[in-house]
Amino acid sequence: MIRSLALALLLAAGAALAPTAGAAENSGDRPNVLLILTDDQGWGDVHSHGNELLDTPNLDRLAADGARFERFFVSPVCAPTRAAMLTGRYSLRCGVHGVTRGHETMRPGEITIAELMQDAGYRTGCFGKWHNGAHPGVDPYGQGFDEFAGFTAGHWNNYFDPLLPHPPKFAPTRTEPAHPDGPRRVEGYIADIFTDAALRFIGERAGSDELPPWFCYVPYNTPHWPPQVSGELFDKYVDRGCSVEDAAAYGMVENIDRNVGRLLAALDQWGLAEDTIVLFLTDNGPNGNRYNGDMRGRKGSAHEGGVRVPLFVRWPGRIEPGTVVEPNAAHVDLLPTLCDLIGLEPPSDRPLDGRSLKPLLTGEAIAEWPDRRLFTFKDWRGAPNGQRGAVRTDRWRCVREGGDWQLFDMLADPGETTDVGDQFPEVRDELAGAFAAKWTEVTADGFAPVPTLVSADDADGITLPAHEAELRPAKGQGLRYTGPNGWANDWIVDWENPDAFAEWPLLVEGDGGRYAVEALVTAAPEQVGSTFVVEIDGSDPVRAAIREPFDPPFFPSPDRFQRPEAYEKPWATLELGEVTLPPGPRSLRLRAAEKPAETMPEVKAVRLRPVAGGG
Repeated sequence: MIRSLALALLLAAGAALAPTAGAAENSGDRPNVLLILTDDQGWGDVHSHGNELLDTPNLDRLAADGARFERFFVSPVCAPTRAAMLTGRYSLRCGVHGVTRGHETMRPGEITIAELMQDAGYRTGCFGKWHNGAHPGVDPYGQGFDEFAGFTAGHWNNYFDPLLPHPPKFAPTRTEPAHPDGPRRVEGYIADIFTDAALRFIGERAGSDELPPWFCYVPYNTPHWPPQVSGELFDKYVDRGCSVEDAAAYGMVENIDRNVGRLLAALDQWGLAEDTIVLFLTDNGPNGNRYNGDMRGRKGSAHEGGVRVPLFVRWPGRIEPGTVVEPNAAHVDLLPTLCDLIGLEPPSDRPLDGRSLKPLLTGEAIAEWPDRRLFTFKDWRGAPNGQRGAVRTDRWRCVREGGDWQLFDMLADPGETTDVGDQFPEVRDELAGAFAAKWTEVTADGFAPVPTLVSADDADGITLPAHEAELRPAKGQGLRYTGPNGWANDWIVDWENPDAFAEWPLLVEGDGGRYAVEALVTAAPEQVGSTFVVEIDGSDPVRAAIREPFDPPFFPSPDRFQRPEAYEKPWATLELGEVTLPPGPRSLRLRAAEKPAETMPEVKAVRLRPVAGGG
């Protein structure tokens, strides 16, 4: 009730201050931009794409009021899509080659659309899931955003009253008793919270032609699991005959639709609709085997169903309602397209993989739209028999997911049921060769880990989560992550080998400084006496022993079925001592010194906090 009243007052205030319809555009005659991205919502998770079970009236209206892309392609998983969308470059060029363990981190030297807009005078905000770097220099603030609320990891643990590391300004919050110094619980459902933050950001700028234009990026983290949604929406889809899994996903999608409706209603009420470009897309195929237009593949697949997603673009007065864009397009096209639409120069000091879609959106006369080759990459090291991925042209999809290259005629066989590579071997071999050449090109800069920046100017210090650690000698050899691959929010468990250790790369900025070292741990009674050591290159090691047990239960999680991700629980802080860090690249290693039980205590993270006066 408090949130609803606050937003109602904000809408009312914005309406009173907002310019009337037809008023002059904001400073510089440049439009605002609202970019909405969702997580694990497939092409088929939209009612107007033929899904009769699902209600998405606001998304359907958005598509009808502007342009709908028939064949828009992204990456098979989320972090690569985000990097490509923000930079106009295939993610492998940016250093993004996975979704966790730091592989999702975009190099700090990349230029994003937010940085271009920021340099042009836009006010920029990001509200939701970032997933392209968690630390200074690579988080949203380091990549062009003036304001950020949400989280930087690949997914979050709980969606009701979440413990957000970056809570929105003015949002109602409360401290979690088990985390008095940690993230605060933000009251509400997570997608509603991000929408509230975006509305406040936009509303603060409504009503004055003297304020700069804004870029509002809203990357919702739903319908990614965990499967948490209101009883109203879940029951609605169960009653329609959906499975428990589909009902959870559809309930989350309808919640997104309602929040998109809130954003569009605010633009209308504040008189901003005519001056705002709105884009809606999703980051990969669906996270389940639900309706997806009879396409082959789902999230994680290089086939059509894993990478074809919705894209709706609305700009009243510039894009005709009911526009349908037939040619193939991709995530790498969004940066050059937005630059073209709002009058910015794209980066000229690096290769871009996308092209402007403005002629397709605005109906400009063009001689001929080219038959492009759009690439999908699934690997960065390469599978034993070569790299996995796909090449898409107007007619063909050439795919290798694990075996030999396959070729599908997408005009005759859009469901990819029949491999026609033996009928058209020259086409298959040509596209496979093009893929190999492109893979070599976009991986030329390699994939050295992006070190975490350590700065004495950061009063809060840094947290090195366990899922970003490299486990030595390897995961599963004496210690492992909670999950199979070290997904976001995993921690270190089954630490049986005292010679095994966890390692994080650091880059100490400036003149270095003095830092307190802490570890977040849980310990069973038999693990009391376990001793950890932290070693950092160029500094004396510090150590501490567990003096009392701390083995709490998980926080309650209102999941609709057993989640695949890790659960959330409180952690105790183990103070190891203070270190003086010289500047430059360093390596931090967490080791086991004393192991009285069969395994060491579980470890969630290592923290470095600047010591006052210790520079």
